[in-house]
Order: sequence, then C-alpha cells, then structure tokens
Amino acid sequence: MLITANTTPIFWASLPNHNNPKENRVTSQNGFIFCKPFSTNALSSTNWYGSCTTTRASASLTKTTFHEVTDVDAKICKFYEAGNLKNAMKLLSVSQNSELETNTYCSVLQLCAELKSLEDGKKVHSMICSNGLVIDRVLGSKLVFMYVKCGDLREGRRVFDKVANEKVFLWNLMISEYSKIGDFGESICLFMKMQELGIEVNSHTFSSVLKCFAALGNIEGGQQVHGYLLRLGFGCYNTVVNSLIAFYFKSGRVESAQKLFDELGDRDVISWNSMISGYALNGLAKRGIEFFKEMLCLGVDVDLATIVNVLVACASIGTLLVGRAVHAFAIKSCFDGELMFNNTLLDMYSKCGDLDAATRVFEKMGKRSVVSWTSMMAGFVREGLSDGAIRLFSEMERKGVSPDLFTITSVLHACACNGSLESGRDVHTYIKEKKMDSSLFVSNALMDMYAKCGSMEDAYSIFSQMQVKDIISWNTMIGGYSKNCLPNEALNLFVEMQRVIKPNSITMACILPACASLAALERGREIHGYVLRNGFFSDHYVSNALVDMYVKCGVLVLARLLFDISPSKDLISWTVMIAGYGMHGFGSEAIATFNAMRNEGVEPDEVTFISILYACSHSGLLSEGWRFFHIMRNECNFEPTLEHYACMVDLLARVGKLSKAYKFIETMPIKPDATIWGALLCGCRIHHDVKLAEKVSERVFELEPENTGYYVLLANIYAEAEKWEKVKILREKIGRRGLKKNPGCSWIEIRGKVYVFVAGDSSHPQTKKIESLLKRLRMEMREEGYFPNTRYALINADDMEKEVALCGHSEKLAMAFGILSLPYGKTIRVTKNLRVCGDCHEMAKFMSKSASREIVLRDSNRFHHFKDGNCSCRGFW
Repeated sequence: MLITANTTPIFWASLPNHNNPKENRVTSQNGFIFCKPFSTNALSSTNWYGSCTTTRASASLTKTTFHEVTDVDAKICKFYEAGNLKNAMKLLSVSQNSELETNTYCSVLQLCAELKSLEDGKKVHSMICSNGLVIDRVLGSKLVFMYVKCGDLREGRRVFDKVANEKVFLWNLMISEYSKIGDFGESICLFMKMQELGIEVNSHTFSSVLKCFAALGNIEGGQQVHGYLLRLGFGCYNTVVNSLIAFYFKSGRVESAQKLFDELGDRDVISWNSMISGYALNGLAKRGIEFFKEMLCLGVDVDLATIVNVLVACASIGTLLVGRAVHAFAIKSCFDGELMFNNTLLDMYSKCGDLDAATRVFEKMGKRSVVSWTSMMAGFVREGLSDGAIRLFSEMERKGVSPDLFTITSVLHACACNGSLESGRDVHTYIKEKKMDSSLFVSNALMDMYAKCGSMEDAYSIFSQMQVKDIISWNTMIGGYSKNCLPNEALNLFVEMQRVIKPNSITMACILPACASLAALERGREIHGYVLRNGFFSDHYVSNALVDMYVKCGVLVLARLLFDISPSKDLISWTVMIAGYGMHGFGSEAIATFNAMRNEGVEPDEVTFISILYACSHSGLLSEGWRFFHIMRNECNFEPTLEHYACMVDLLARVGKLSKAYKFIETMPIKPDATIWGALLCGCRIHHDVKLAEKVSERVFELEPENTGYYVLLANIYAEAEKWEKVKILREKIGRRGLKKNPGCSWIEIRGKVYVFVAGDSSHPQTKKIESLLKRLRMEMREEGYFPNTRYALINADDMEKEVALCGHSEKLAMAFGILSLPYGKTIRVTKNLRVCGDCHEMAKFMSKSASREIVLRDSNRFHHFKDGNCSCRGFW
C-alpha cells in the first residue's frame, strides 16, 4: 500500500522486534511510506512504535485515491471485526469503484460465510468481477469457502474448478461438503484427483474420505486408503486412527477396529468414544458400556460425546438401570444443562419403556429443540399412546415450534398406528400449508399413514403425483394393497414397478402376501424364483413370507421344506408353520411343531397360542386345547385376550359342547365381544341348534348391529331348519338397514391368470361346458346313490329348484372349470370367500374320485384336500 504526504515527514518507525528493534528501523526522506493495511506491519499505534523528531507533521494528506482506499479498507475491517455485515456491505457498495485491497473483499466474504448470507456473498462476487479483479488463489479460496458455507455447493464447485489451487484446506472442504450432502462418490473422486495432481494430503483429508468409504460400504477402498496413509506415515496420528476405527466399525469389521484401538498408544477421549459408539452400532452395546466403565476406572476424562454415546448404547438394549446411573453421573459432571444430553436422555428413557421419566426430563428442560419434541412424540408412539403424540404435535404448533421432516413423519406414524384417518388428514393439510409435501421422505410417510388407515385411494393419489419415487415408495404402495385386501392391485403395481426399479427383499415380503391372499401359486412360484436368484432367502422376513404363501396356496409339503431349510428360524417362522398346520386341519402336526419349538428354546408369545388353539379347534382336539390354554396362563404367564377366549369358544362349539361354551362365555373375566358370541353362533349352525342361536344372536346384534354376516348366518340357520317366515323377516331387516350381503365368490388360477366365479353367474365364456360337466357329474352321483342335500339351498322352493340353485354355487363352477382347463394330473386349487357348504363339500369329494384329480379348496375357515373321494377334514369342519 502506498501513502503519499504533501511534506517530507521526518520520523522513523520500528517493527515490534524486541530482540533487535534497530534491525527493522525505517526512515523516509522522500515522502513515501510502504505498508500493508490490516497486516502485522500496518501503521497503527498498537503494533508500531517510534519516536518522532519533527516539530510538525502534515495535518492533511493529499486528496488522492490512496487516501480513500486506506480509509475504506480500515472501516470495512472494523465492521468485519464487529461482525457488522450490513454496514460493511453498504460501504463496499458505495466504494466499489475504488481500488480496494483484496484482503478487504476476503474479509467481507468471510463475514458472509460466517453469517450464511448467500445473497450478500453473491453481490461481493459480482463487485469483484465488475471491478476487473483477478480472482487469484487467495480470493478464489475465499469465494469457494463462502459459497460452500452458505449452502451453494454447485457455485462453489464452479469457482473451485476455475481456481488452480493447491491448498489442501480447500480440497478438504469440498470433500467434506460433498460428504455432508451424501454425494460420497464425488468426495472420493476429489480425493483421487488430489493424488493425480500431487496435492499433499493431511490428516483431515484421510478422516473425511474414510467416512465416505464407510458410508458406501466400500470396505476394499477404505482398506486401500488405510494402506496408503500408512505409507505416508499418518498411522501415528490420533485423528487418523480414530477415523480408521470409525470406518471399520461402520463396515462391520469389529475385530479390525478393536485391533487398531489396542495398538494405539496415546488414546484420547475421541478414541474411547469411537469404541463405545462403534460397538453400539454393531449390536454389541453391552461391550460399549464396558468400555465406558473402563474409561472411568482408568481416570480418562469423559466429555459430552461420551455421555451421549453411552446413553445411546443403553437405549439400544433397554438397560434402564445403567441408563439411570449414567444420568446421575452426568448430573455430577454438570452435563445436565446441555441440550444434546437432555435430548439423548429423553430418548433413552422412552426407548427403555420409562415414559414417565422421559416426560419428567422433557418438562424440566429449560431449552427444547425440535429434536426434544420429536423424541417425546416417538416415545408416546412406542408405548402405544399415539393420541398423546398427536396432542404433543398440536401443543408444539401452539408454542410456535417449527417441526422438521422427522417430526412430521413421527406424527404421521402416530396417526397410522392409531388408525386415526381424520388426524392424519389434518396433518396432511398442515404439510401442504408449510409446503413440505415436495419431500420424498414426507410423501412416503403420508402414503404409509393412509395405507395403514385403510384409505388406499388417498395413498395412490399421493403416489401418482410424486415426481420422484424411490424403492420405499413402491414398497409402501404394494404392502398397503396387500394389507388392505387388494391383492390384484398389489400384483399389478409389482409388474409396473419392475419396469422402473429393481425390487428388493422388502418388496418380496410385501408382494408374497398378495399371492397368498389370492392363492396365486404360479405367481408365487415366479417370485420364489426371483428370491433365489437374488439371494433374498436368507432374509428371515422373506423366508417367512414364502412359507406363509405356500401354506395359503395349499402346498403344505413345500412350506414345510422351506421351513426346515430356513437359515434363521425366529418365533414368527414357528408360528406361521403352526398356523399352517391348523388351517389344513393337521392338529397333531401343529402340536408336534409347537413342542419342537419349545425344545429349541424358542418361547411362544400370545400370537403363537392363538395359532395352536386354532389348530386344536379345527381338528376337534378338545383336551389338548384346554392343556395349551392352561400352559399359556400358568407356565407362560400370559393373560388370555379376547382372541384366545374366542378360540376356546370355537373349539367347544365345534365339538358340540354348546352349553359349556355358553357357560364359558358367561364366566369370562373380560367382557365378550361380538367375535366370541359369533363363534358360538357358528357352532349353533353346525349342530342345528335354532333355540340357542336365537338367544346368542340377541347378544351379537346388540354389539354389532351393522354386521351383515351375523344376520346372514342366522338366516341360514333358519333356512336349514325351513323356518322361512323368520328368514323373510331377517332379510327385510337387512334391507331396511341398507346392509348388503357379500355374494359367494370363488376363484382359480390357470396359467398365471386368476378367474373369478360368483354364485349363479353365467357370464363366463365356457358356462355351457361347465354346466354340462356338472350335470353329468350329478347323474353319475345319483347312479352311485348320492342325492343333493337340498338343506343347503337356502331358498324357499321345491327340491328341483333347490338342486338347480346348488349347482350354481361358485366353488362348484370353479372346480368344474379347473377340470376342463387344467391338464390331467394337475392339482385343482380353488379359493372361496365364504365357508364351503355341505353339498359342495360332498360334490368335491365325488369330483376328486370321478375325475381322478386332487382338489384343494380353501374357504374362509380352513383348507380341504380332496383325493380319491375323501377329504382331509375327515368330516370335521
């Protein structure tokens, strides 16, 4: 910087060199003084000292550009030091035609970066360009820094690419920022470019790039970096070794991480923290807690990160006692005022099931962040108190706390768990108002909420409007269709999905139940092949879904084979197999499987007991059913739920113990619901007890007056007893209430296509052939002494009309179509939405013998395997 004076100043100045100040003495006799503003050598009273010999000094400098520049530069510097960006920008704007120092622009850019003012940063960049300044390495570095810190990585990269810069700091910055936005591949590319250009790396470079390899799961690449840094001599740097430990933990290489820690001589608190968090990350939280205890024994000073990591470890395994001890330790160590600590503590208590303690922490927090509210909401949902989470969200709104994406997904999850469609729609409206619906994360959560609340139309509306869909979007829709009894829609969407994105193991677990629901065996086998080709069978969710699919498609032998070879059987696997045997009427096999499960050390839960009681019920195993009921209460300490009581009532009713079933209901410790009375009503139909049916139906209609099924069931009981006047009264009652009866419907899969038949339907192209076959079979049956059981024709007509009506039952039509369409020897598999009637059951037995076919018929209650004129139910169904 050049300053001119109108007279020759007679003075000297010295740099603050206290060892030998004379060496730096400066005198000027020609009116020129050279100095650099804002540098350590700047002319100021704080860093220069001197002795003036002049009797006068110039009171005014000549009015030149140099004077203006110095004045503006100094003022902007003062604004920078004060953090006053507004005034710095004002002064910069009015002085932009002056030849300002590069350092002045750098100072303002630094301030823009610190205050994250991208708009002002862009203005400074524009001024630099309009003033014709050369963007050298120094100015270029500061521009890159400003853009990156203000969140405009794209513009920062553009400047970065134009500035040939060898500063490792800048390369590290770019690597780190790409990593933050999840573009780990670009971070690694920059690291490789550094090596190509010969730019010297440092410990921060390795720390940043190792995180990228860990995030990508690129173990081999990370190991190569490990070897490279050892060759460069960085193996002794704590920061690098700590990053290596974190890399190996994130890559699942626990032993490698432990080895590095063992070999590390000078361990710092970060090293210990890495071990605690790393073990927790790999499902070894107990080992992580042991490291914390070892830290304390060795006298290693803990920091906030240590406490947070050990609380996370406690939360992951539900060790409430240890969590409380850590809480007490943290209070003694004065960490209890830290927001991060309180948020983690709150989360630990809620995940350990102590919602009261979590609430106390939440209420005592002097300062709460959005994380605090979100964690508390998640705790309510976890404990099955979704209403509390929804109320908390409303309170959060009232207090003016802006939710983030995680808060929104938490409250949507609460609505989904609660089945609260109205609350979910309110949240959806809020999302639209706040313009958060463009987030893929939020859209997926909205679809999930609508699907779980049973509104697939709303879910599909969101799905169809999404500009970008990921694998979660497709899986959510397919799973939603499957769970909401829309299997055809699920299968159609699965076909569409395969054109756009490759399905994963979760897709398989979502689509297989759709195949099971339709009994679409051919489609299920195709998906089974896809599972094997892609190595998904090792996923226990997929293997369990496959077993369930084969069970519900009637191929029990294959289901058992898959169960036996499953690499990881869990409780769900055993429960699926037990339920499968129950559905097929193989009660003894279900009991044997239950016993084998306990011998393997797997203890049953409430759902397993429902499955085994169901199996006993459908096989008429009364004494065994009572035994399991007592095991559940006395050995496993489970209090029976309504579902368990319903199974016992069904068991008693099926074996004809109707009076005992009624007394059992009357003595139940909990109030029976319509399902329990309905089970007894079904028993009344099986055993033709009209009197008790009327008594039971009063209770049923009182509890569920709008359930059409119970009215139809009672009407059928009256019809079988030929009480036609009462049938008429009931049907009129159904009409007055606006209720609709579900028509009998059966379907069969032929060469991958599902054909549906409705009772009395004559719209099928092969109707004449089907009717002709059924007529011929009827004649053959008569010749063998079988006559139709017209009691099952629930119409008030003569026997001839009833016989014709029986021929139109949907399962008969589907079975006849199967005989006509499938090659000889191929098993005929039919599914019906209602319970198969007795006449159709007898007809199926005769068909299997006459056509030499195995017929598998699945109705709403169970499976029937017909072969050579016999049924697997042995007449008990």
